[in-house]
Amino acid sequence: MAGMNIANICAGKGLKVGITDELPYGGTCALRGCDPKKIMLAATEAKDFAQRLQDKQISEVPAINWKAAMKFKQEFVDAMPPKIEKGYKHNGIDTYHQSVKFISENQLQVGDETIEAGKIVIATGAKPKVLGIPGEEYTLTSTDFLNFKDLPKSLLFIGGGYIAFEFAHMAARFGKEVTILHRGERPLENFDPFIVEQLTLATKKLNINVVLNTNVTAVEKVGNTFKVTGKNGDGEQKWEAEAVINSAGRPPAIFDLDLEKAKITFGKRGIEVNEYLQSTSNPNIYAAGDSADTDGIPLTPVAVMEGHIVASNIVKGNTKKPDYAAIPTVVFTLPTMASVGLSEEKATKKGIAFTVNKNSVPGWFTAKRMNEKTYAYKTLIEKKTGKILGVHLIGPHAEDVINLFAMAIKTGLTSRDIKTMIFTYPTASSDIVYMV
Repeated sequence: MAGMNIANICAGKGLKVGITDELPYGGTCALRGCDPKKIMLAATEAKDFAQRLQDKQISEVPAINWKAAMKFKQEFVDAMPPKIEKGYKHNGIDTYHQSVKFISENQLQVGDETIEAGKIVIATGAKPKVLGIPGEEYTLTSTDFLNFKDLPKSLLFIGGGYIAFEFAHMAARFGKEVTILHRGERPLENFDPFIVEQLTLATKKLNINVVLNTNVTAVEKVGNTFKVTGKNGDGEQKWEAEAVINSAGRPPAIFDLDLEKAKITFGKRGIEVNEYLQSTSNPNIYAAGDSADTDGIPLTPVAVMEGHIVASNIVKGNTKKPDYAAIPTVVFTLPTMASVGLSEEKATKKGIAFTVNKNSVPGWFTAKRMNEKTYAYKTLIEKKTGKILGVHLIGPHAEDVINLFAMAIKTGLTSRDIKTMIFTYPTASSDIVYMV
């Protein structure tokens, strides 16, 4: 998404622009991630809602159909690349569909062509982590999951991050047997422990087997299934599944670009950039999105914001800097988990004095009317000013309510400001008055 925005903005300002992607135009979010995932989740949302209200307001839970959902998803996905390419050509952008490598500080090898440019932007996104274990070739990716013609009867996810949990919840609600193996003490390590605890309990109630402190050491094909070996405190153990998904993380997709030939400094987290998203070692280079080593979290809206900043800095000179405060992030499980602002750990490291409000509140009307058993919050409030520092939620409409808190943090609203506001009732949004 960053690259698309940069290309179109720069072309609109009269610059000569080219763009290449060895995959269809559209990027991960539109074609292999956020959007198709959310389309596929719709069926499970309907089923989940019906199950919670079964024998209360609904007599029968609807059956959900993977093939039908896949067809609906694919209609959206297939329409995107030609639409995007048409837009590029309309804007006079040269389009390429080849892989790329650097030849020098300002030259690229794009397929069979050598291209020289005054400014080069790296916005190659991220790709699945290399596991480095025997049998890794048998593992599939999130892209494979979203393209299953038939969903396997049993699935095992290596890694306990947001991809594993979102897809595990989806598969379980489609009636499949699911296991998550995670090497750490708790899953979803970048999220608040109290809220993650609520999600883990809800996940286990779905009969998803969550196994922690387990390091996967091998994958073996046995007939039509796969055996996964892992080591933990109980020694070596084995699990069996029809499909094994590598959800162990997504590092930046920059390590095949021959960056050294362009004198570009980079590390595991991406290309080293200054405050203007310009390479610290080659001023001809800018990076945005997952390719850049910044304080931003790997989200599409962050990549879009960085794309606008890079485009402006290329066109007008370095004047704009990214602001990573108050960016919300969501795990689209059911129930949904959401977060914005500081964690307790980060607020403490900053030396900020703050109070914590937290509670599990399935008895609140928002949850009770939907018969939702998981509803919890944690809010961090600065003692001196009363400003909202961070908010962590799980429950109905958390993906939308978190945006209200993002605005509160961005604009410097205090807990008193929020408490004196009048919200529509009964809505999930009105609950925030009691969370601060």
